[in-house]
Amino acid sequence: MQDIFRHVHPQANEYMSDGQAKGRGALTIAIDQENLELVELLVVMGVETRDALLYAISVEFVEAVELLLEHEELIHKEGELYSWQKVDINTATFTPDITPLVLAAHRNNYEILKILLDRGATISMPHDIKCGCDDCVNQSEEDSLRHSLSRLNEYKALASPSLIALSSSDPLLTAFQLSWELRNLAFAEPESKSEYMDLRKQCQQFAVDLLQQSRSSSELAIILNHDPDNPPYQEGEHMKLARLELAILYKQKKQLLAALWYEGVPGFRRKSSPQKLMIIMKVTLLFPFYCLLYTFAPETKSGKLMRKPFMKFLIHASSYLICLFFLLLLILVSLRADDLFFEHFGSQSMKSSVLEQYQKQRGNPPSILEYAVLIYVLGYIFEETHEIFTEGIQSYLRNLWNFIDFTRNLFYALTFVLRAVAYLQQINEIQKDPTTAFLRREQWHSFDPQLIAEGLFAAANIFSNSRVFDSALKLVHLFSINPHLGPLQISLGRMVIDIVKFFFIYTL
Repeated sequence: MQDIFRHVHPQANEYMSDGQAKGRGALTIAIDQENLELVELLVVMGVETRDALLYAISVEFVEAVELLLEHEELIHKEGELYSWQKVDINTATFTPDITPLVLAAHRNNYEILKILLDRGATISMPHDIKCGCDDCVNQSEEDSLRHSLSRLNEYKALASPSLIALSSSDPLLTAFQLSWELRNLAFAEPESKSEYMDLRKQCQQFAVDLLQQSRSSSELAIILNHDPDNPPYQEGEHMKLARLELAILYKQKKQLLAALWYEGVPGFRRKSSPQKLMIIMKVTLLFPFYCLLYTFAPETKSGKLMRKPFMKFLIHASSYLICLFFLLLLILVSLRADDLFFEHFGSQSMKSSVLEQYQKQRGNPPSILEYAVLIYVLGYIFEETHEIFTEGIQSYLRNLWNFIDFTRNLFYALTFVLRAVAYLQQINEIQKDPTTAFLRREQWHSFDPQLIAEGLFAAANIFSNSRVFDSALKLVHLFSINPHLGPLQISLGRMVIDIVKFFFIYTL
């Protein structure tokens, strides 16, 4: 045999001596050298293949894998062991739990995996770690380390992105479920925790990579709204985001949302802090323009940009903070904080102007701040109306905060209506008798529209302040994107009930 081998191939002496020196056969050396002709010759001449197929898969020699698989199908008899299973366990390169498909999945070789799957190769799901069947008990008692490594090898194969893509009808769902299972295994087997967590990150990254393959917003919407129990998502329908909810269920929100959150501002995380601040300031200052653009031209490039999560977050946060700022200024003006400031720190002309304004309290038109707050009030009323039409009146009434919002909006709306009525009425009175512009408040009618408007405005502020806790949560929610404050916010939210319990115990 050795003479024929040397005669056919000029490097046979080197192969034979190298194989004898390193304990490897000629077939293994031929595979290592990627010499397909020599591999074919050795197989035809009847050389025992043993674990050559596994070695070919290990070095990812695709042509040799196909050849050895064909040879295995010819010589294998039903009921007998395969060639790689006949190798003595004490001298074998691979452990008994390593099958061709498992090894190909470890290498994540798409071509070899497809060849094996097309020929009917399968991987059985590993038994549960708490399984008490006879096989698991016997293997654990015989060698617990080998039993644990065998399970790890199986999950390492199942976590292969190429295997998931080739064998699963729903790769995203498979990645989510497998990631959750790997997380549980990491805590169940602390000695292999790092390996299982690495596999979990691999599954998470695979899900993100799948989403990044979407070439348009419509494709991404179809993926995120896919629900096997309902009809396919059509563009223009209400987004239920079934896949996103599934990601949250399986604790994949961080990895999945990371691929979507900054979609509208590519490269944001890679920018320096001054560049990030410039982008945020730009969106904050131009958010009224962006809102109008989205309202009247939603299909333009900039209008579609407003649908991206990060842009929506910046615009909502900017609008909410500016509204609170306007309300604060308006409250300070109603308390004459500006007059007190000018009286103490202003020039003589400012003091004279404040005194004149203080003496003439009737017939003054609405201020710029009042107009700004009016715009926000109209926006809040539209928001509440849209919520009623979208979610239904029953769903709207189930949320008790909506009653406070409705009362607050009603009082603000009545305030502006009465303010307008008071202005028109006072102008008419001043035209008839100019001295009425300087009437002191004590001389006004008890039901003067301006007094009623100021009372309703104070009541509306009380209802707004009754939602101080909710407003504080909204403000804290703005910091949820911070890697330090975000986890603290979540921890505080989970501890609220315990804090209340401790408060009642402490008061006793």
